[in-house]
Amino acid sequence: MDAQMTPLDDPLFDAPSPIMVLVRPQMGENIGAAARAMLNFNCARMRLVDPRDGWPNPKAVAMASGGSRVLERAGLFGDLAGAIADCDYVYATTARGRGLTKPVRTPERAMVEARAMLEAGKRVAVLFGPERAGLENEDVARANAIITVPVNPAFYSLNLAQCVLLMAYEFNRLSTETPPEVMALAGTDFASAIEREKLGDHFEERLEAAGFFFPAEKAANMRLNLRNMWARLALTRADVQTLHGMLRQLARRRDG
Repeated sequence: MDAQMTPLDDPLFDAPSPIMVLVRPQMGENIGAAARAMLNFNCARMRLVDPRDGWPNPKAVAMASGGSRVLERAGLFGDLAGAIADCDYVYATTARGRGLTKPVRTPERAMVEARAMLEAGKRVAVLFGPERAGLENEDVARANAIITVPVNPAFYSLNLAQCVLLMAYEFNRLSTETPPEVMALAGTDFASAIEREKLGDHFEERLEAAGFFFPAEKAANMRLNLRNMWARLALTRADVQTLHGMLRQLARRRDG
């Protein structure tokens, strides 16, 4: 934590985010790992319900690394009813059928809904069960809806921190403007249209000399496909220079 910042004036805790409620967590290490995962994705509100090994827990702090600021503000409750008493909407994470009539949502759908409620001033909680067996039916019954991660049905067990990370990631993803794909150009630029055109001319020249455009009736379409390929590859200037160099070297070797 910054030396000039106390847990009470950390701006991260002022931003709306779902409350991650760990219900009867068993290992301090998993609590710490969950806190670290939350902070990775700008979620800071944690509540603990009857942790098995008591609280505070030095193993949690050690595992949290820089995420200890989440632990410093974590609320401690003796039962689930108290932990969610002030919440307007509650999700329960579980992969098992519960025999309860409730809407079941994916993490993505649930966090879209949660963000809308938070922006409207509502308080939203997500429940996570103990590591050994997850939430009990009595816990799930207190929730408004269920979140189920679409995992391998033959092996659906998720580590506590993994599950927290998935929810925090989906929530944070909705608020970021990170493009889904970028090109890391590594000090170069994309090749211009004229540079691609000249590369195409060079290739056609060398391929013509090698007898590639055969039979003659197919040559025009072969040239068109090559031109289309150069545009589709999004070549950089460095790529174009390398390909020109390759062609020149091959020609030198061929000509002796």
